[in-house]
Amino acid sequence: MATKSKRVPILFRPAPRLVRHVLLIAFGLFMLYPLLWMVSSSIKPEELIFREPGLVPSEVTGENYAGGWDALKHSFGYYLWNSAVITALAVVGNLFACSLAAYAFARLDFPLKKLWFALMLGTIMLPHHVTVVPQYIAFSEIGWINTIWPIVVPKFLATDAFFIFLMVQFIRTLPRELDEAAAIDGAGHWRTFTRVVMPLCVPALATTAIFTFIWTWNDFFTQNLYLTDSDSLTAPVALRQFMDASGDSSWGPMFAMSIISLGPIFGFFLAGQKYLVRGMATTGFK
Repeated sequence: MATKSKRVPILFRPAPRLVRHVLLIAFGLFMLYPLLWMVSSSIKPEELIFREPGLVPSEVTGENYAGGWDALKHSFGYYLWNSAVITALAVVGNLFACSLAAYAFARLDFPLKKLWFALMLGTIMLPHHVTVVPQYIAFSEIGWINTIWPIVVPKFLATDAFFIFLMVQFIRTLPRELDEAAAIDGAGHWRTFTRVVMPLCVPALATTAIFTFIWTWNDFFTQNLYLTDSDSLTAPVALRQFMDASGDSSWGPMFAMSIISLGPIFGFFLAGQKYLVRGMATTGFK
C-alpha cells in the first residue's frame, strides 16, 4: 500500500540557495552600513558630513586625517601608543593568569575545588558596575588613580572568569594520559603545564588573546574612569576630546581618527581568525 507523502507548506520550505545568498548579503551590508558611513564621512569635507547622508561623497578630501592627527595636545600616534601598551600588558596578563587558573581547575585536586569553581563562574553573572565603586575606592587609597595599574594589574590576577572557563573547557578535552606520561618522565605540574598542556592550548590562548585585545582596546569606561591626565589618555578617550559639549565638535577629524584606531583591531583579528574559530569549536561553545 502506497503511503502518502507529506507536503510541506511553501512558507516552511527552505529557500533556494540564490535567495539565501541575496538575503545574507543584504543583511551583511545592513550590519556594515554604520562602518561604511563612517569611512565615507571621514573623507568628506566637514560641512558635507550631515548634509549628504549617502555613502558616496560628492567631494573627497584628506584634511580630516591630516588635521585630526595633530588636533589634540599630542599627535594621535601618542594615544595609540598608550592604548597599545595597556592592551599588550592586558593580553599578557590574561594569558598568563587565566591559563594557570584553568590548569588548576582542570587538572589539580584541592579542597573545595567545585565550590571555588562555582564561585568563579558566578562572577561572570555579576554586573561590572557593581564592583566599580569599591574598586575605585581601593585603587584610590593606594594611589593608583591616573596610572595604568588599575587596568593592567587585575589581568595578572585572573579576574576574567570567562577566559578561565574557556580554557578549562579546552584543557578538559586533552587526554590525561599525556599528564601521566609526563609524570612518568619525572615532570612536575609546572613542567607539565608549560611543556605539555600549553603547547596544545594554542586555539584557546589565541581566542583569549583576541577577545582581550578587542575588549581592552575598545574599553572607554574603565580607561576614562582611571586615566584623567591628558598625557595618559588612550585612543578611545582621546576621541572624546574631538566632541565639544557646546556643539562645536570636530566630526570629520573624529571619524578619521576612529578609522585609524580600528586598524589594529582588524589586523589582530585577521591574524588570529583561524585560531579563534578553532578555539570556539573545541571549547564547548558549539
